Amino acid sequence: MHILLVEDDEAMAQVIIWGLEAERHVIDWQQDGLSGLKAVRDNDYALIILDVMLPGMDGLQLCERLRRQRCVTPVLMLTARGTTEDRIEGLNIGADDYLPKPFDFNELIARVRALLRRGMVNRTSIIKIADLEIDTIARRVKRGGADIPLSRREYDLLVALALQEGRVLTREVIQDRIWVDASSYSNTVDVKIVMLRKKIDTPGTTPLIHTVRGLGYMLRSTDSGEEPAGADS
Repeated sequence: MHILLVEDDEAMAQVIIWGLEAERHVIDWQQDGLSGLKAVRDNDYALIILDVMLPGMDGLQLCERLRRQRCVTPVLMLTARGTTEDRIEGLNIGADDYLPKPFDFNELIARVRALLRRGMVNRTSIIKIADLEIDTIARRVKRGGADIPLSRREYDLLVALALQEGRVLTREVIQDRIWVDASSYSNTVDVKIVMLRKKIDTPGTTPLIHTVRGLGYMLRSTDSGEEPAGADS
């Protein structure tokens, strides 16, 4: 995959480049925000890794500028400023994930893989499960031909479940991979599932979102096979 790294610390950048190239990615490295902005305009990246503390235009300003310009490429923020407030600020302006420094390199690789998978979904067109249709480019959801308005988190949760159709997603995976700023609230996933279920599995429709007791949640159509043990509607 083609990845942009915007990092002004040369030693840190070289370590990241070495590790990502070992994963067979192609890395473009820029050392300031304005150069990073130009690189995004000139290239098609699968992922952007941004340090927050950059000369000129910082990483937060760059991410905000990219989102205003409708750039949908996943963004991973790296920073020594790792407070909850800092993470929330980065996520609110459009970052997809946030990794405080110092970090374990294996965790960086895992988050890069997750964001690349998410980015690939955003570049596909339609996911269909039974009469549910998800347009991942327009971020539009329909069931039975009727539009279903969803919040950003509800949409991200639905797509995550749809990508793993027939497989269980644990609460921990959903918290870690979909909204890291809310991971401290143990009931966040349960509340969002209830809200999503009310919109997707309306009265008179066949339930698609199922609870697997003691494990988590899954999205599954009734014609896809036998229900796993412990599955509830």
